[in-house]
Amino acid sequence: MSTIAAIATATGTGSIGIIRLSGEKCFEIIKKIFRPKSGEIDIDCISGYTMKYGYIIDNNTGENIDEVIVSFFKAPKSYTTENMCEINSHGGSLVEQKILEQCLLNGAELAEPGEFTKRAFLNGRIDLSQAESVMDIINAKTDKEAKASVSQLQGNLSNNINDIRRELLDVMADIEASIDYPEYDIEEITANKIRKVLDNVKGKLEKLEKSFESGKILKDGVKTVIVGKPNAGKSSLLNIMLDEERAIVSDYAGTTRDTIEEFIKIQGIPLKIIDTAGIRETEDKIEEIGVKRAINLIQDADLVIAIFDNSKKLDEEDFKIIDLIKNKETIILLNKCDLRQKNDEMINYMSKLNKTLINVSMRTKFGINELYDEIVKKFTINEIDIGSETIVTNIRHKNQIHKSLQSVDRAVEILNNNMPVDIVAVEIKQILEDLGSITGDNVSEDIINEIFSKFCLGK
Repeated sequence: MSTIAAIATATGTGSIGIIRLSGEKCFEIIKKIFRPKSGEIDIDCISGYTMKYGYIIDNNTGENIDEVIVSFFKAPKSYTTENMCEINSHGGSLVEQKILEQCLLNGAELAEPGEFTKRAFLNGRIDLSQAESVMDIINAKTDKEAKASVSQLQGNLSNNINDIRRELLDVMADIEASIDYPEYDIEEITANKIRKVLDNVKGKLEKLEKSFESGKILKDGVKTVIVGKPNAGKSSLLNIMLDEERAIVSDYAGTTRDTIEEFIKIQGIPLKIIDTAGIRETEDKIEEIGVKRAINLIQDADLVIAIFDNSKKLDEEDFKIIDLIKNKETIILLNKCDLRQKNDEMINYMSKLNKTLINVSMRTKFGINELYDEIVKKFTINEIDIGSETIVTNIRHKNQIHKSLQSVDRAVEILNNNMPVDIVAVEIKQILEDLGSITGDNVSEDIINEIFSKFCLGK
């Protein structure tokens, strides 16, 4: 493989910048551009996990570009299992770019997004699920999500998948034996063993698939859509939850025409919260688009917070919103409860919907803490024990597990229909293939390239 280089730190001004190199010519390039403070040294003789202080120089002029510390990592004991160097320079785009330019001029190639981690995978240091967890750690928005990602990086998901695959491979050996030696009449014994193993595998896969319910929340947050008529108090609620004036609040109806999305935490629960256009009939084409988006978002939401104006009577537009939320996990807020006595008509009607009902005032913030407590009750991710449970957070992994479960069901059906065990083997091979794509044992180059293209440069 070629020797690659990239800036590993984020763009902008900082105290430290890191430029990484990996590949066969790594030390050869460093020899050309690094001048140790202590005088000439034999870089080839430097042991791994060693740091040297000195200067990066312009190879053509000999002028110092920056004062640096270079870290040396020798194959195979490095992130990529190749020879690696990390140049720790002063932060700032200009100096980092100049050092990178010297690396490229002296034999390195600019790394593609995620290419360092991709090499770690291709060289066998980590599997594909562990590689994907690297970006999950970088993008983690909560402590729980970070812990789940670290758990995956440590190989917890891989170990679960590999245990299941070993069980299936053991069964495949028995199937092959029954096919190769039919005179021993062991097919019935083999079928019973297959059924037992498939039942066990199904239980393990179902547990992993079910964990995605929590994993999705850990990674993406609870997709929470705020809906209501214009001027019901939606934007005011968003501003209260964010503790900032994020959305325009006005007495004029229809102020919010598009969606506003923010990520927040409520008592440790991550929420992807979306303020929507007020739902009503309108002749304004732009507002109409916003209303349609709001309706579509309701269908895809994990949680709907529906706000109704408690100071007014229910009308046709209110009933339309009620119809949209009837099959969704919903918290109903009766807003403006500070403006008049209890609206018995509205309360009686809402009480029949079998939804959580909370009286609130966006002006005084009355009832907001009760709303937060209710969200925590509905999404108790604090009960998830990351240390002892394997949590699936990646939709690609979840889909492959689901496909595997479908193959398990087909295999069991074949057995129940007393068909030959070699037909069952077709489905078991499919399970092995689907699970192998999670760890990278069986995955196409296109999928690998797609996964690593989402990584940042230098990682």
